[in-house]
Amino acid sequence: MLKDRRIVVGLGGGIAAFKAVALVRELGRRGAEVRVVMTEAATRFVGPMTFAGLTGRPAITDLWDPSYAGEVHVELGGWADAMVVAPATMNLLARAANGNADDVVLATIACAKGPVLYAPAMHERMWSRAATRRNVAALADEGASFVGPVEGALASGEVGRGRMAEPEAIADALGAMFVPRDLEGMHVVVSAGPTHEDLDPVRFLGNRSTGRMGFSIAQVAAQRGARVTLVAGPVTLATPPNVTRVDVRSALELEAAVTAAAASADAVIMAAAVADYRPAERTEQKRKKAEGPLVLELVRNPDVLAGLGAAREGDKPVLVGFALETEKVVEHARGKLLRKKVDLVVANHASDGFGGDDNVVTLVDAAGDEPLPKLSKREVAGRILDRVKTLVGG
Repeated sequence: MLKDRRIVVGLGGGIAAFKAVALVRELGRRGAEVRVVMTEAATRFVGPMTFAGLTGRPAITDLWDPSYAGEVHVELGGWADAMVVAPATMNLLARAANGNADDVVLATIACAKGPVLYAPAMHERMWSRAATRRNVAALADEGASFVGPVEGALASGEVGRGRMAEPEAIADALGAMFVPRDLEGMHVVVSAGPTHEDLDPVRFLGNRSTGRMGFSIAQVAAQRGARVTLVAGPVTLATPPNVTRVDVRSALELEAAVTAAAASADAVIMAAAVADYRPAERTEQKRKKAEGPLVLELVRNPDVLAGLGAAREGDKPVLVGFALETEKVVEHARGKLLRKKVDLVVANHASDGFGGDDNVVTLVDAAGDEPLPKLSKREVAGRILDRVKTLVGG
């Protein structure tokens, strides 16, 4: 979403300014070209030269910067596809809402041709002030967007709502500005994460799935306008914005939740790593260690995806499966495509699939195989949803 986008990052004078370094790095990692502008107060927290190694030039702190032949704020405002202000302090929000343009950050905001995103950061009592709420509303009325603040530890040592959103969340919100709303009216069900099959109140059988691929699909689908139901196994990931989340633990719970949601779905994307087997018996008390080996009897879990494929009438809902393999990746994925009567299988090797921000997959359908290069999981999610949109008929 941010590849080749031109972004201006504006820093206000707050302790959260140090996070802007990570934000600029994250935007660059996602392929954006970044320029940085800072208020004089912001330079008390982060040095302008800090950004030189990340962007190729130091941050601009002066409206009269001699490196620009014309008016720096006019040039940057016209150059940028979007601007993000992080941190956006109480004072900066007030001055922006009142149309002030007496420093390089405010003047660039005033000249921005693209959307402006604010990431507020201040003490909770400052954020809750009526004046701040009025200023936020005024900026929103002019078309500005906001990400955060969030609940967390504040510079004062207290805990409250006022902490600046994390750099990854700000980058996600910025990227969402460039996402087409081409899935509006569509209900997409996504499963994600592992299942845990309990042996007793302490132990379980599980796998290494983190859920990150499924959560990325849910997040991008929601950004593109879909109504999203996310059925999540035991993971610690935050729920993406505008997504309805159903938490489950076992394969049987996941089957019930996905089947219920699929009744009204246009597409079901089964990214979860569902356990094939569960213990035949779950003891009510912790199993005690015994002499010699322990033999467990396992029984087959239902194949959720195959069940959906067998039960559907015609080609609705569209069904997408995942094939995580250690050998013959595409061959096994094609077998799953035919055997489970699904429309698309996302195939990858186990060494590429668990953890990390990137993935290497092959999209397998009735027409053939499309190997994708190494992409971020968000980019993979976008490619999968492009296919889903075509299959649904959007």
